[in-house]
Amino acid sequence: MRKLSLKGARVLASIALVLIMCGVTAVCFMPEKSVSIVSGESYAPIYSGRTETAQVALMFNVYENTDVVNGILDVLKSHNAKATFFVGGCWADDNNQTLKRILEEGHSLGNHGYFHKNHKKLTEAQNLAEIKNTHDLVLAITGYSMTLFAPPSGAFSVTTLKVAEKLGYRSIMWSKDTIDWRDNDVNLIVKRATAVDSGDFILMHPKAHTLKALPTILQFYFEKGISTNTVDELIKTQ
Repeated sequence: MRKLSLKGARVLASIALVLIMCGVTAVCFMPEKSVSIVSGESYAPIYSGRTETAQVALMFNVYENTDVVNGILDVLKSHNAKATFFVGGCWADDNNQTLKRILEEGHSLGNHGYFHKNHKKLTEAQNLAEIKNTHDLVLAITGYSMTLFAPPSGAFSVTTLKVAEKLGYRSIMWSKDTIDWRDNDVNLIVKRATAVDSGDFILMHPKAHTLKALPTILQFYFEKGISTNTVDELIKTQ
């Protein structure tokens, strides 16, 4: 057998190093949609719903602008459309009547924490307090037991997901974002909210420009044969 030259050995070593680095990079940049716990359990947020029918879910994360929330409810009612409102506990505490109206008109309520904190940075006890206090408050006001949790700003940790599940919650993210909290542009909101696929969760907030965009969005869905449903309904079989 011929002995490998020093130059050849160096080439082979370089190739091996490149392959190792590629493998490490592939692992490091895999999407983090499912997070494993040391115990072997797996906790994962849900980003979208069933796709076999032409349905989407409008998600409104609510901590402010109650007058706009009521305006959104008026528009939804006039279009016979349903949505899911993820409410902050501190908002719900000050807006009992609007909270009840959401349920009375056939929409769904979800948990959005109490003080809009960064759940990724919270301890287990802090995550528990934010979610459970909101749950208990909404239950006391409406008699409705929420089962969906949307972490504020989409920030969560393994601990957040674990605590939510132990409280009987499924953690919800989104598949389409209107970014209406940042962009005060009706046409842009309409464009983002209508570029949809079946099963999409479309994230919105109670902003004045979102309210202005909503009739056009719902009319587009109607013309395209797309119906709106609650997140609860779109994940029933999952």
